[in-house]
Amino acid sequence: MKKILLVAVVGLLFASSCSGEKKPKTKNANAPKAVAAEGIKHITKAEYLTLVWNYEKNPSTFVFEGKLPVIVDFYATWCGPCKRVAPILEKLSKKYAGKINIYKVDVDAERDLAASHGIQSIPTMYFYPKTGQPQVVQGALGEEQLEQAIQQVLLSK
Repeated sequence: MKKILLVAVVGLLFASSCSGEKKPKTKNANAPKAVAAEGIKHITKAEYLTLVWNYEKNPSTFVFEGKLPVIVDFYATWCGPCKRVAPILEKLSKKYAGKINIYKVDVDAERDLAASHGIQSIPTMYFYPKTGQPQVVQGALGEEQLEQAIQQVLLSK
C-alpha cells in the first residue's frame, strides 16, 4: 500500500515539479549552510555521508548512518515548487522534533551528491527510515501528503 501511495503521489506531482534546467550559479552570502532556526539542516556531501548513507563505502547496499529517520529535500534556491515546500518542511521539523531529522541539499552547490542520486527534477525528497529501504518522491508535496509519508514510511513500526 505504501508503494502504491508513493507511486501515485509521484505520478500526480511529477507534472508540477521543476525541470532539471540549470541556471547560472550565483553566490549568495546569506544562504544558510548551518542549522536553520526551525531545525532543518542544510548539509553537504561530506555531512550526508556521515548522517544518512555512506554510498562511497557501501555503494550497492543501503546502510543507514543516522539515529533518527530522515527526509532529505534536494532543492534549488530558484525553484518555485521548492520554495512552496520549504515552509511546510519547517513546520514539520518543529512538529516532529526528536522523532525525525529533515535535511536540505542545494543541488547547485552539491552537484556530485545530486548526480549520485540521479536527481533530474526538483524538488526531490528521499525518505530514509531507520530500517528498510529509502523511498523517493519527485515534486512538491502538500502538508497532508508529507504527513502521510512521514507516518507510513518513517514512523511506522
